Amino acid sequence: MVKHFIGESLKKTEIDEFLRSEFERAGYGGVDVAKTPLGTHVVIYAMRPGIIIGRAGETIKELARALEEKFQLPNPQISVAEIEVPEYNAYVVASRVASALQRGVHFRRAGFWALQQVMNVGALGAEIVISGKLRTERARYEKFKAGYLPKSGEPPLRYLQTAEMHVQLKPGIFGVKVKIMPPNIEFPDKVEILENVPKIEKVPATSEKKESPTELAEPVEPAETTTEKSTEVSEEVSKEVSQETPAEKSEEKPAKPKKTTKAAKPKREKKEKKPKTPKGTEEES
Repeated sequence: MVKHFIGESLKKTEIDEFLRSEFERAGYGGVDVAKTPLGTHVVIYAMRPGIIIGRAGETIKELARALEEKFQLPNPQISVAEIEVPEYNAYVVASRVASALQRGVHFRRAGFWALQQVMNVGALGAEIVISGKLRTERARYEKFKAGYLPKSGEPPLRYLQTAEMHVQLKPGIFGVKVKIMPPNIEFPDKVEILENVPKIEKVPATSEKKESPTELAEPVEPAETTTEKSTEVSEEVSKEVSQETPAEKSEEKPAKPKKTTKAAKPKREKKEKKPKTPKGTEEES
């Protein structure tokens, strides 16, 4: 399985190099190769798709034959897509820098010129690395970078466009690496803070609150049940009172004579004092 995937990636790089050399004048900007049940779908990106199509599609037919014979692609179906903004395509920018170096332009001037073009269009970030025997016999590299360019995580894997190109000059081979981060990309580490927060309408909330008490007030049945329960309880209490034993009633009655006995004692004392008064009257007589 590992050999299969390595062979597929090598085949794709060979196709890329072949198309770049064939359609350099058309502003070649990369290729996508995908296998389908009907065959192999090949999408070529270019600044001038008319050159790749040719008159009555002759060049596309020849290209399909070449891909089938040279790279053994089964039933290649080729489609050409136009690059709307060339500065967002890493292949186009790398080819521009390489052609500028071939014309004899200084590497620093070529790097800053290409970087400025990419950033003026509105890209989030860009990086251009030119390596080789730049000024001396010892090889080194020069890096030109601007803007925001993440290099790890999901956004670079999904959105970052990279391209690499080699140029043969008198001192030796020069390498050009380009990385571009296009605009209008949502990053997970960036959070927007809203200054003017929209106000939430309170109408639906009040309507819900109004509906809740009405729903509670509508069922009157619980109130009737409570009255019925109270009447049943009163009837049960009266029955229990009526069913009390006569022994319990007799125990409650003796409490009253106790109070009468306490009040009857002073009356007996008064009755004893009354017979003394007639004795005094008899002595006086």
